[in-house]
Amino acid sequence: MNEEIEIRALLDDDDIPAITALLHDAYAPLAAMGFRYLASHQDDVVTRQRLHQGLPFVAVMSSRIIATITLRPSNPDSECSWYRETGVFTFGQFGVLPSLQRCGIGLRLMDMIEQEATKKGARALALDTCEGANHLCRWYSRLGYNFIQHISWHDTNYRSVVLSKPLHGAQNQRIEHGSVHPLPFPK
Repeated sequence: MNEEIEIRALLDDDDIPAITALLHDAYAPLAAMGFRYLASHQDDVVTRQRLHQGLPFVAVMSSRIIATITLRPSNPDSECSWYRETGVFTFGQFGVLPSLQRCGIGLRLMDMIEQEATKKGARALALDTCEGANHLCRWYSRLGYNFIQHISWHDTNYRSVVLSKPLHGAQNQRIEHGSVHPLPFPK
């Protein structure tokens, strides 16, 4: 991959159907495993709504959107108790075009949202994913994310693990919500 990749905020005129198709493609292997992630089948209206629930970013190569991620602030109305905690930011709609996965694009997006969340005052960054998606759980564990709790969402067919990590610059603030445990997944 010799082409330059630009990571930037979503623009008003970015192609929402292309982002929806990217998410469908990125989540297709998970859907094939039987996990009904919303991103695997959502329509363009839902894509747009979810992008605008936070700060959406895209990775662009040769004028084509090849990856996306959305950073969200704490949500006092969330079904997830950890997501209601002040200073706990979350991210979602994270996907990289399958042909470009394992090229470091996802890591670049993760680094960027960690920096952005820290600038906005976050003390921790969190996510949820299917507990049966062991490869994803191991990857997030390698990035420093630890198990917080389980949750079942109304729009999925699996139980999720909520994972979180403290952010640099927020290290003096303890994460206080029950216990934080290392992920119980094999390396």
